[in-house]
Amino acid sequence: MKFNSKLLIAMSAGIIQLGVTETSQAQKVVSLDSVVISATKNDQKQSQTGKVVTIIGRDVLDRSQGKNLMELLNEQAGIVVGAATANAGLNKSLFVRGAASAHAVVLIDGILVNNPAGSGSALDLRMFSIDQVDHIEILKGGQSTIYGSDAIAGVINIVTKKGKDAGNSVYGVASYGTYNTYKGTIGVSANVDRFSYNIAYTQIKTDGFSEAAEPVGNTTPFEKDGNKTGAVNANFSLQATDNFSISPFLRYFYGHYDFDATSFVDDPNNNSKLKHFNGGVSSRYNFGTGKVTFNYSYETSSLGSETQYGASLGEGKLSLIDLFYNQKVGNNIDVLVGLDNRATNSRSNSGPSVSTNLFSTYASVFAHDLSIFNLEIGGRYNKHKDFGENYTYNITPSINIIKQVKLFGTISTSFKTPTLANLFGLYGANLNLKPERSKNYEAGVNFSLADNKYTLRVAGFKRDLTDGIVFTNSGYVNQPYQTAKGLEVEPSVKFGTFNLNGFYAYVEGKEFNDVARDVSNHLMRRPKHVFGVNAGVQATKQLYVSSSFKYNGKRTDADYADFNAVKVVDLPAYKLLNIYGEYTLVKKHVKLFADFKNVLDEKYTEYYGYNSMGFNVNAGVSFTIK
Repeated sequence: MKFNSKLLIAMSAGIIQLGVTETSQAQKVVSLDSVVISATKNDQKQSQTGKVVTIIGRDVLDRSQGKNLMELLNEQAGIVVGAATANAGLNKSLFVRGAASAHAVVLIDGILVNNPAGSGSALDLRMFSIDQVDHIEILKGGQSTIYGSDAIAGVINIVTKKGKDAGNSVYGVASYGTYNTYKGTIGVSANVDRFSYNIAYTQIKTDGFSEAAEPVGNTTPFEKDGNKTGAVNANFSLQATDNFSISPFLRYFYGHYDFDATSFVDDPNNNSKLKHFNGGVSSRYNFGTGKVTFNYSYETSSLGSETQYGASLGEGKLSLIDLFYNQKVGNNIDVLVGLDNRATNSRSNSGPSVSTNLFSTYASVFAHDLSIFNLEIGGRYNKHKDFGENYTYNITPSINIIKQVKLFGTISTSFKTPTLANLFGLYGANLNLKPERSKNYEAGVNFSLADNKYTLRVAGFKRDLTDGIVFTNSGYVNQPYQTAKGLEVEPSVKFGTFNLNGFYAYVEGKEFNDVARDVSNHLMRRPKHVFGVNAGVQATKQLYVSSSFKYNGKRTDADYADFNAVKVVDLPAYKLLNIYGEYTLVKKHVKLFADFKNVLDEKYTEYYGYNSMGFNVNAGVSFTIK
């Protein structure tokens, strides 16, 4: 890696300004005993679990109005969001620890969400604005025992804002940035007696830039590809009795995206329209040392597009029931027993509707604070309407050798069911597909010294995937195996109001290559090496400044310029430097912020043949009125 003088100067300037990116804040030093991870369904403290967990806190999100959810997740160790800094219309891919983009589960308030109209069912990360999020929990590694299908590489739990504070409040964000980008959020929340609510609406509009890169020798400039999105998030909570609460919710998202024909090819007429509704209820009944939780969620999505090949429309629905029971046994044992049922149906281009169903039961026992030892053991039984039965398990021990040192590890199995597109779709459908299965191993150590002023987490992992579902000349088939292994190192240091953090992530593996039509020794679009350095300070009571540097290593991609001779291409490494600042006014009820991204104006490629953002800035104001 060669760093030029311009880069060194810019990095030094960032450190002098003592900035810290939102990533560092997500990893900021906190007491592990004060952090409760709701996504485990056992409400475990972070100090008790052997799972690899990252918490992106409310303070981080409040300092991220200049970013979107994809950019924020892309700053976390072990996560790569493909095309995070490309034009908004370009599809985004979530790679966790080198796994395929459909191998991570996204939850909202602990309840599964996806896109039943999409071919891979993965949630479109553009649907949710960070202005409507309270915090995010990231659990890496196989999590299928608790969350079933798709949780092969990890789980991301997006916890929305609630009406927690007593009384009424109005809050909002307004910003403007490069590419003529506008964003506005307005929300109201209240907590009166036993009733609370939070309702918010976010709209984003941008002229964007050309999604496709212009080929060498092009004489006609490509047109800009703009987009417009809107998102409503509403949740309510009624504490009906001392023991019983009920919390309805509803969300609606729409997006209109312009996009180009393919790499290096402009098309002013291509566009897509996405509409997504999600509504349901979460209720809980507490009694003594136990509680019962019932979640119901209904989703419907439609995705229409107009391309050079004509118009298409996909529609899908998902009904989810999740019922689980927690019981404390003494002071050191927590028992979890649950079941869930997922009914999915979809259709494409007004064709016949197809459907399937997945029923599961699961249980786990969590023994904690047994002297220096913690242990979680769990299992899950799954029955799918079309491919039958399978089982998963997890064993997660951890040992607190001393208060400052914890050893942890996990052995688990996970799976992903074939989607409706795989089984019944218009292209390459195969009813004989088997579910993808993985066996996962991870181990590591966590150091926390001087009251958490110095922390270091080192984690290694290995994942063996069998029956991976891939698309070949014969349609969808199961491949024999895919593997991945890697290492994550996350140090942090805190001096008073100053934080210095870093991370390094390494991943390599073998997987089916769509270009070579065979198993290859590289993961396309995923670098082996990624590292970042972050620093920041609360300079005064009003002023906070931050900076971050991130290096993304070499990757491979596909060149589709000639569909009769598709080939693998190498993409060079690139580096990004960001600087952020905010100033609070009116007793912290008003905040001015500015987010400067890619301040070196690095010319780089995320996807071959497509553009990425050069130097860009987003600035605005946020407020809270109580």
